[in-house]
Parts: sequence; C-alpha cells; structure tokens
Amino acid sequence: MRTRLGKAERERVLVRGMDLTAELLGSTTFTEMVAIVLLGRRPTAAEARMLDALLVVLVEHGLVKPVVAARFVYSNAPESLQAAVAAALLGAGSRHLGSSEWAARYLQEALAAAPVDASLEELAARIVDDHEARGERVGGIGHRTHPGGDPRAVRLFEIAHETGTYGRACALLEAVAAEAGLRKARPLPPNVTGAIAAIAVDLGFRWEITRAFALIGRTLGALGHIQEEMDEPISDEVIRSIQESVDYDPS
Repeated sequence: MRTRLGKAERERVLVRGMDLTAELLGSTTFTEMVAIVLLGRRPTAAEARMLDALLVVLVEHGLVKPVVAARFVYSNAPESLQAAVAAALLGAGSRHLGSSEWAARYLQEALAAAPVDASLEELAARIVDDHEARGERVGGIGHRTHPGGDPRAVRLFEIAHETGTYGRACALLEAVAAEAGLRKARPLPPNVTGAIAAIAVDLGFRWEITRAFALIGRTLGALGHIQEEMDEPISDEVIRSIQESVDYDPS
C-alpha cells in the first residue's frame, strides 16, 4: 500500500513531500494547494490565475435547488452544519454542476483517440453524432438561464487566452457547441461547466476529478447561504409558500 499525498510525523506534517509548516503555510495559496494535491505539482503563475477563476466561478448562482436544500436541512438540524453542506453537494449531478465531468470525459477521450493534427470540426461532429445515437444531451453547452451565452463561460475563456491555458480541449468544446447549434438551429454556446471541463482538461486534470471545481466552489456558496439562513431565515416561508401553491389531489 502507498500514498503520495501526505504523512504526519512527530515533528512535522508532509504534503506531496513538502513540509506543511516550513514550506507551505504562509507562502502557498489555497489555489496553489489545489494543484499540488490534485496535479502533484506547483502551478505556474498563469495556471494559478486560471485555477483561481475556476474555483471562484461557481461559488454563487442565486437560490438554486442545492442551496435551498442546504437551508432546509440547516433549519431542521442546526446542530449539524456539515449535514447542510452535504445536502448542497449531493445535488451536484447530471443536470446541475456535474456536467463538467461528462463534458471533460468526451473531450479527453476524443482528443486522446485522435491524431494530433485531427480536424476539431470532425471530432466535434463525431461527439454530437455519438450523443444523438444514444439519445443523450451534449454536456457543457447551452444554458436555460443564459440561452444567448453564459457570461461566466465567456469570461473563463477570456482568462484562458490571457493566461495561455486555452488549448485543444477548449477549441474542441467550442467546435462541439457550434456543431450542436447548427443541428438544433439555435445557439448552444458553451456553459460554465463546459468551460471548466475544457480548461481543466487543458491544464492536465483527469476527467473524473473535474467536478471538484464545482464541489469546492459550492461548498463556500452553501456556507454563505447557511450563514444567511442563521441571520435571516427564509426556509419556513419558502415551505409555507410551497404548501400553499401545491394542490392536493388524491384521485
């Protein structure tokens, strides 16, 4: 058995071979720690700026279902902060937050299987064909709240260009969005989780871990909603509104 991550010794704690107190504390940011833990190396300054944006972008998006669930759980069990946070994170799935994982998978697998000089347009067509054949939505494109274009995705790609982290995965996602939009005869631009997926792949993250950016960001977001619920509770009013709005029909 082996772990490369960390070890607690009598006089020190090691993380990826570095002394936590002597080499990391006070000189290493949380964003840099994400790269150290998940990539096994320190990020460059440009990569750190990009990673920071990926961690910030999903912190808050209003009263979406996961944070409402967190508020409800906290209201019922205020002694268990972790349960309320967990309730928010459990909602990260195929329809909300989790699509970064599915988008990263098809991007990573398509690029790994294709020659370096393969046409991105051809790869995009194959990806859309594959999803259509399975009757599945293409993850990482389109957004109900931002149908004309997700401003978060737009800004992430701008930062990717500014930091030199925009690569073939980002370009392929934009090609997939264009191809799917043509077939549906309506715009289906990349959404925020798609942009996260593509940038994470270009940074060297494996597709299975890309949902981490949503989970890390939304942990902070959930804590913000829980704290607001402590100070200005709305969960009781929300549940009363639901009860008053839903008809009971036992037939």
